[in-house]
Amino acid sequence: MENTERIIPAKEFVYLDGPKPRINELWFAWDILTQFIKGFRALHFLDPCITVFGSARYQPDHPYYKAATEFGKRIAALGFTTMTGGGPGIMEAGNKGAASERGRSVGLNIELPFEQTPNPYIDSDKNMNFDFFFVRKVMFVKYSQGFIIMPGGFGTLDEMFESLTLIQTHKIGRFPVVLVGKEYWGGLIDWMRKTMVTQGNIHEEDLDLFALVDTPTEAVRVIDDFYAKYLLKPNF
Repeated sequence: MENTERIIPAKEFVYLDGPKPRINELWFAWDILTQFIKGFRALHFLDPCITVFGSARYQPDHPYYKAATEFGKRIAALGFTTMTGGGPGIMEAGNKGAASERGRSVGLNIELPFEQTPNPYIDSDKNMNFDFFFVRKVMFVKYSQGFIIMPGGFGTLDEMFESLTLIQTHKIGRFPVVLVGKEYWGGLIDWMRKTMVTQGNIHEEDLDLFALVDTPTEAVRVIDDFYAKYLLKPNF
């Protein structure tokens, strides 16, 4: 009988990390700390931010790219700084819209083997690079007054669920989380309601932690209404 077992080339193996010599662990911790300090120093004096999340893969002729550009314009008009992941696609569009209105524009980039190169619309002194996703996410949550989440992939889902988990568990205060694109997000939300709620893994009211809209006008209204409803003001 022929042996059909495939021999896996060495380059395809995934080497899992684990305990290292203590000096290595110390340098690893120091690297994390320096990235936190770098982020805190760079973002400390920013005006309040609205963060726009979404896929790096949408091109300028796509309706989602155009919508994200409009978000950047509206965020700037409200006096907020537009914050994105700093890369192409939706991120570029958000920064581009802000720049067109002469608004502040920040990019928190991440070192990746593909897709992620800084876009040209970020303020020259506010383009930051991070090695660790978790450090970058802390910066998004710490300095944002609201999240606008457009269609995207695993990274966008990670950022969305991270924020919702922190709000749900009261690790951070409530702030507006707006999903844009009913057609794109509708199936996921239906699954959350029919499966997660039904099986008791979340409460029905947890679905109120975010809003689902289709247009920039609706998204900006959600943010305005949130701060009016809870008698709060952005941290200007």
